[in-house]
Amino acid sequence: MSIDPASIPNFGGQPEPQASGPAGPVVPDQDLVKQLLEQMELKYVVDEEGDLAAPWEEFRTYFMFRGEAEQQVFSVRTFYDRPHKLEEKPQLLETIDDWNRRTLWPKVYTHTHDDGSVRLIGEAQMLIGTGVALEHFVSSTVSWVRASIEFDKWLLEQLGLEQELEGEQGDDEGDAE
Repeated sequence: MSIDPASIPNFGGQPEPQASGPAGPVVPDQDLVKQLLEQMELKYVVDEEGDLAAPWEEFRTYFMFRGEAEQQVFSVRTFYDRPHKLEEKPQLLETIDDWNRRTLWPKVYTHTHDDGSVRLIGEAQMLIGTGVALEHFVSSTVSWVRASIEFDKWLLEQLGLEQELEGEQGDDEGDAE
């Protein structure tokens, strides 16, 4: 199965891919997601558990298939690597509650690690077991990836951490020279 280029929203000004897709519902699989990521010009890896992941500087987005047959679910889950202090959790919860009220995806929640650090996880899911329209699957997946990236930027702005991002970009530029 291949992806119809007209069904892929423009992702950061990337050129439209050249392919065509089936007319009826499809049951997406990891190969389809790999093809989509390649057409979006995003790097990806398959981890030791067999899950597909696209790494960014401060987070990783996983594309996972869970469940059996008609109950199979496709999940796009983003693990944000920036640690937050446990005492910051109330403010963090208030901030992500605001995001969750305003947006459809990703829905974001906290995870407190054994060392006391708090990290964020964003998630969106789609029931795919009986098949979905390819265009719907592609546009949803692309939207979820874009929203995961936007959430990270939004959170930095909300928490006043934009300088952290600017400082990292400045350090990266210095390393290139």
